[in-house]
Amino acid sequence: MSKITALGTRALHAFPPEMAHQLSLTALKAGLVPVPALVPDPVLHTTLAGLHLPNPVGLAAGYDKNGEVIDPLLRLGFGFVECGAVTPRPQAGNPKPRVFRLSADRAVINRMGFNNAGLVALKARLSARLGHKGIVGVNLGANKDSADRAADYVTSLAALDGLVDFFTVNISSPNTPGLRALQSKAALDDLLARVMAAKGAAPVFLKVAPDLKDEDLADIAASVLDNRIDALIVSNTTIARPGCLTSPDRTEGGGLSGRPLFERSTALLKAFVQTLDGKVKLIGVGGIEDAETAYAKIRAGAAAVQLYSALVFQGPGLVAEINRGLAERLKADGFANVCEAVGVDVR
Repeated sequence: MSKITALGTRALHAFPPEMAHQLSLTALKAGLVPVPALVPDPVLHTTLAGLHLPNPVGLAAGYDKNGEVIDPLLRLGFGFVECGAVTPRPQAGNPKPRVFRLSADRAVINRMGFNNAGLVALKARLSARLGHKGIVGVNLGANKDSADRAADYVTSLAALDGLVDFFTVNISSPNTPGLRALQSKAALDDLLARVMAAKGAAPVFLKVAPDLKDEDLADIAASVLDNRIDALIVSNTTIARPGCLTSPDRTEGGGLSGRPLFERSTALLKAFVQTLDGKVKLIGVGGIEDAETAYAKIRAGAAAVQLYSALVFQGPGLVAEINRGLAERLKADGFANVCEAVGVDVR
């Protein structure tokens, strides 16, 4: 990390988390974030559901909710960027404060509640950047007061068809009451059938929670296969609170992300690898904070990875650092490309 980036990251910690988040977006818009000198390494090039990625390191949903800084984020070195979650109608989300830094634990707790400017605003921004380079996706959510949540996903997907490279069906946020109930077999089958009926050319991914029982895992895997979902994102934030947490805000409600989620999410990733038996691509999320943890996700079965919380503590230079470290590890272990390393610890 450059000295300027390190100073900027530390300075943001002087502000409340949500304000710091907004300030970082402002800095990216204004071009105040240093862009690393990137030399694309062929060993990092990979494919995911037909998408050609310059590298397997993506930005998870939640940071750029309204698609405001997609191109600046791509310039930082992300192989793909996921904006959102978007809901058909704008919504304010949950009352503040709703984001908490657990600095001692290298973790974050959030209970944002799908706050976003709505579908119309996001569609306008995505339409304005048509023709720009880079792989971009949208995380789809449902309005809190929606009478038909499955219809919300279909509405947003249909409206944004042709404007992005992939869609993610998010049924795993813990901050919208009742949303995780969509992970039950009957509800999930209904939702995915309706979404896939509206699907255009862009692949559709499903994002699941880490707080799954064995029977939930089997049901989700069956629904994914039956409905021909293109990839599974494992996983969202957890409602569990590991005993290792020491930060003062560790008991706040919401979803926990960051370092304490790594082992739990990676174990679930391996479980889905074994259950799906290579029939569906997996994207590993949860606790990635350096090249070593990114590489571990890949070796555990992730065709690509996503991160977000680690940026809070290490700043935007982390993306380039992870890519450099990944390339070094792949070459040191004799892999010609990322694909060769996927799942080697599970096979």
